[in-house]
Formats: sequence, C-alpha cells, structure tokens
Amino acid sequence: MKWVEGTLAAVLLLAALPGRAGAQEPACITIEDFARATPGEFPTGWTPRADEGRRLYTVAEEPGLRFLRAVVRGAGIQAAKSHAWDLATYPVLAWAWRVREFPRGADERAPTTNDSPVAVYLLVPHSRVVGPKAVKYVWSEKVPAGSQLASNHGLTRVRVLRSGAARTGEWVEERVNVLEDWRKLFGDAGTPTPAGIAVLTDADDTRSSAQGDYANFRACRG
Repeated sequence: MKWVEGTLAAVLLLAALPGRAGAQEPACITIEDFARATPGEFPTGWTPRADEGRRLYTVAEEPGLRFLRAVVRGAGIQAAKSHAWDLATYPVLAWAWRVREFPRGADERAPTTNDSPVAVYLLVPHSRVVGPKAVKYVWSEKVPAGSQLASNHGLTRVRVLRSGAARTGEWVEERVNVLEDWRKLFGDAGTPTPAGIAVLTDADDTRSSAQGDYANFRACRG
C-alpha cells in the first residue's frame, strides 16, 4: 500500500491544531528545512510507515543545503512529518525536489507499475481506521503533467505535477496551492487543517530501484 496507515496514521491524526495567525504573519513558515537534522540519519520529527523506512530515508547535505535523500530498491514506504497550520492563511505548499533515478518501467496510471521517484503529500485527518485523506503530487517519467489520478479507494487524489526525465539530477522548486487542489480534487469547499506532509520514493510495484531528494518544505501565503 502507498498510503499512510496504522501507527503513522495515528501519529498524524493526533497533530495539534494551530492557533490563528496574527497580523504580522511572515510570507512563508518553515515546515521542514532539515537544518537541525543529522546527516546520515533518519530525520528527527519524522515517522516512517514501517521501520525499514529509517534506512531508506536519510539526511544528506551539499554546500549550503541539507536535505532528505531517498534510496530504495523494491520498496514503497512513506515517511511523514506531523505539522498543522492555518491553510486559509498559508494555502501554498512549497518545496524543492530532485530525481536521481526513475523506477524502471513505472507508470502511475496502472496498479502494477504505480511507482514514482519523488512524491509529496498534503495529509488531512480523516479516520483512525483507514488513515488520512491526501493530495499527492508526483514527478512521473511517463504520465503527462496535469494528469489527475486516484488511489486508496479515493482517499488519495493524485496530481502529476511534473513529467519526463529531462531534468534528472537537477533541483526543481515547486509551489502549489494545496487549498485550491484540495477543493477541486475532493469537491470540498471547506478549509481543512492539515495533519502534516509526507514523502514517498517507491519502486515496489516495478521491482526496480529509485532515488530522489527533498528539501525546504514551506507553507506560504501565495
């Protein structure tokens, strides 16, 4: 399964609700920049869906940047960070990601090949039994950007944010209005309180390998 469940879901559903922001809110608030994380280790404050995820996701660094690196072979395990914020004030989720290796033969449109080198989730509390609802953003090698998919019995709505291998090995900055996407993809006019974010680099369905990096997660005004 490619969604948060079990212990990880329980952790996320217990995330504290945020207070209303004051009059001097910054343009962006940091969700995770890995600045205090220890290179070579699984990041503090994150939770893997299974213990093996602590080996798949480790903090790495380059000059001027510390980030989360995922190296997987035949695995599909999420890592998540609980973080609630005011989505009405900060509706934009921003981050940087980098594909280092696409899973061989992956195509997110088919259950038997549903792997991605990098994926980022907005998590919203839903059920302690089946886990949260999620908007999932993926960088696909084959599926056209702008495509919309679904998984986890409709609880996860997928937006293909980027497509193709032309920028493999290059950091790419992303900014998405997650509130607009939530309302559009779920047909919900409300404003939910996020439980947190998650990442997934997976290659279990294709029985191959994949590598990707993640950095500088922020919630922004616009």
